[in-house]
Amino acid sequence: MTPTRSTSQKAAPKQKTASQSAWLQRVGIVVGALVIGTLIGWSSRSSVILRDGTFAANDIATVREMLKQSYDGDIDTSKQAEGAIRGLVASLGDPYTTYMDAAESKDLSDDLKGELSGIGVEVGIKNNRLTIIAPIDGAPASRAGVRAGDIIALIDGKDSSQFTLDEAVKNIRGDKGTTVTLTILRGTEKPREIAIVRDTITVASVTTTIKEGDVGYIRLRRFGDDTELAFRNAAAELASKGVKSVILDLRDNPGGYLDGAVSVSSEFVGSGTIVEERSRHFSDPKTMTANPGGNLTKVKVIVLINQGSASASEIAAGALKDNGRATLVGEKSFGKGSVQEVRKLANGSQLKITVAHWYTPKGVNISKEGIAPDVEVKLTNDDYNANRDPQLDKALELARQ
Repeated sequence: MTPTRSTSQKAAPKQKTASQSAWLQRVGIVVGALVIGTLIGWSSRSSVILRDGTFAANDIATVREMLKQSYDGDIDTSKQAEGAIRGLVASLGDPYTTYMDAAESKDLSDDLKGELSGIGVEVGIKNNRLTIIAPIDGAPASRAGVRAGDIIALIDGKDSSQFTLDEAVKNIRGDKGTTVTLTILRGTEKPREIAIVRDTITVASVTTTIKEGDVGYIRLRRFGDDTELAFRNAAAELASKGVKSVILDLRDNPGGYLDGAVSVSSEFVGSGTIVEERSRHFSDPKTMTANPGGNLTKVKVIVLINQGSASASEIAAGALKDNGRATLVGEKSFGKGSVQEVRKLANGSQLKITVAHWYTPKGVNISKEGIAPDVEVKLTNDDYNANRDPQLDKALELARQ
């Protein structure tokens, strides 16, 4: 989705390739073993203590055997296996490499379909703090005043720094009608407590309108299952109406599937590179290029971004910028450019692994640098409270020129 876990969660981008097997889904938000015994290889051999103090793999098997023989209590081997997997993943220190049990895996699938439950925010880790990447328009969190860039200090009075990203998501999620209280830090303001009633959330990924005659406006909220077809239809509709310019609003879009980012970018970029994937696992970058037949390759394009634009949003914004197809307006993006793969495990569980990182056509490392706007326009608290949108105003001004 992710472009990240969320209380209305998106995954990082997926990529469909010829080499994909039925059990592998590239999600670019985004270990084939049925049990940890298969993954590691349990045995009753003695522990090997290495001279440099590192922990040998068969120490895990030794500990398991010692517990089996000596522990005075019941042992749940399924919980042992899950705990071992979670420990292996947590040791990497990467908030986007995560183990998901069956329930969490279903949440991920539902979120990408737009079938969401919770308070309607995407969250991530930024500067080691639990941060709101993007609130969903009209969802409970947005209605309660939560904004992109807000830091979640406490969840129902519990220090968020004590949670992993997945644990934080679990604590924020909950049944419809229940309440979660977030303590929010925003800039230099005093901490504020916001009580939010959870609800079921339905999100349309694409909405379109015509502004002031010949300026098309497309609001893209996520790169989900429906985005490719919905966006292509929206682009074709605007082209048929003869728009002279288009504003693509990617603000507070936390990302999603890579295929969606490539497809959306291709509507504006006639040919050329959309994004590069780089990894220690291959010597040369993998290049994703524009699909032919875009509907809006000749019109002026203005792209709106902010700190809530992440992952697939940054891929699209970077592609249009580096190919000379758009002027970017707003604020610097979030900076989430890692590639995740989701691999299926037993009993409906999944492992999401960071396997590479995204770079723009001109070599910008999205994770390290984010995407900078060509024209910086801030949206202040006063603007927000007064329902003003100077970023959109500037985009309209440029679109009419």
